[in-house]
Amino acid sequence: MPTSNESAVVRSAGDSPAVAGATRPRSPRWASLVATFFGIGHLRPGPGTWGSAVAVLLWTALSYALPPQWRAPAAIALAIAATASGIPAATRVSRALGGKDPQAVVIDEVAGQFIALVAVPFAWKPFLAAFVLFRIFDITKPPPVRQLEELPEGVGIVLDDVAAGIYAFALMQLLLHFGLLK
Repeated sequence: MPTSNESAVVRSAGDSPAVAGATRPRSPRWASLVATFFGIGHLRPGPGTWGSAVAVLLWTALSYALPPQWRAPAAIALAIAATASGIPAATRVSRALGGKDPQAVVIDEVAGQFIALVAVPFAWKPFLAAFVLFRIFDITKPPPVRQLEELPEGVGIVLDDVAAGIYAFALMQLLLHFGLLK
């Protein structure tokens, strides 16, 4: 029968501690909330897509409330905040779960999605295009996105999605510049 200490351990399915009888520490509550973007990372299927979709919906509400000249700086600030808080949170949660990049950690998708939305006009087509482009780059991971995954812990978890967001941002700006999205 597990002790109360053992029942408080958070483990990935099928993973066992490296040493018999050893337990993994539970990640702090703040880290779990940030890493899963307040539980969005527990939605199935496709928690990363859910994280991106919620980021777009949140950005839609914020954009509506903000004057146009504040939207780009606000998106940049949100991306920086998600990245800066996401790296330590993802590190703690991945350590507790014993995985390299647990599916429940979606703060990386949130950070990348906010980057893709920087300087995007307030309209449904550009928002949808930013969402789709980010998901494509996040899933396909063109170089050097995939290589960034190899960085240690939360840095690798978050920075590959930041790079995917930068790719999506660059392509969005080209599409907008040439009038292909209105």
